Amino acid sequence: MSGKIEFKKLRDFGEVINDTFLFIRENFRPLIKMFIYLCGFFILAGIIAAVMQQLNLQAIGANPNNPFAGGINNLFTWNYFLVIFISMGTYTAITVSTLSFIALYIQKGKVAPNPEEVWAYFKYYFFRAFFSSIGVGLFLTFAFILCLLPGIYVFPAMSLFFPVMILENAGFIYTFNRSFKLLKNQWWLTAGVILVIWVIAYSCMMFASAPGFILTMVGTFIPGAKEWSKVMVIVGTILQYISYAFMMIPVIGVALCYFNLVEVQESSGLMDRINQFGEEKNGDTSLEEY
Repeated sequence: MSGKIEFKKLRDFGEVINDTFLFIRENFRPLIKMFIYLCGFFILAGIIAAVMQQLNLQAIGANPNNPFAGGINNLFTWNYFLVIFISMGTYTAITVSTLSFIALYIQKGKVAPNPEEVWAYFKYYFFRAFFSSIGVGLFLTFAFILCLLPGIYVFPAMSLFFPVMILENAGFIYTFNRSFKLLKNQWWLTAGVILVIWVIAYSCMMFASAPGFILTMVGTFIPGAKEWSKVMVIVGTILQYISYAFMMIPVIGVALCYFNLVEVQESSGLMDRINQFGEEKNGDTSLEEY
């Protein structure tokens, strides 16, 4: 079964979680290589922008004559918004590259693609996903502002948005409607799986970036560490951004949820296996396992 995760199949709660990490374990090297090739630029740009922002905050905190209002004005600089912009690009890059990897993995018959193959998908979907993420973000923000419950209700559907867009090559309106249709009678299971996967991913990120966060705080607010403060900020920021690799976990998990929902409603994977039943595959005539 090594490297042979079947995406188009029914899964229960535990199987989605287990297969998420099984897929990562079996394709760890190709996934990391893809992450470095396609997301490395955004990680590097984010590190540079975040270091500049942290050093700016450090300078504000080190000035005892700087009034609170002045500190706020100095906080919301062009660099602050640059960090936000690059963070959006980083999240989009991780999402698009991971889903493109999965699409090619399925297309190639459960074989991990190389970064050059993923790049062909990446450059096609990146800007579509980036601008769509703005609309999705505004919609989620509006739902949470209206009341907490509408925001919680639409979050699973919006989590399915990018898997639908990339794995079905769909436009914004179709993707939006399709995301809600897939959740019909499956909201609780999907929401529970997505919540658990995000909790695991954020826990991994916090654990990996904790030393960096501590170093940044030490370098920024402890006077005795002034000589090493800039080094601590730089090292801390690097560790925080490297931990973004864990963002692949929820993307893979949500992709498995998407295929599970499609299978529940359409049984497309079952139909594919029926159509292929008895066919020779690379000279292997052994019976298919179910």
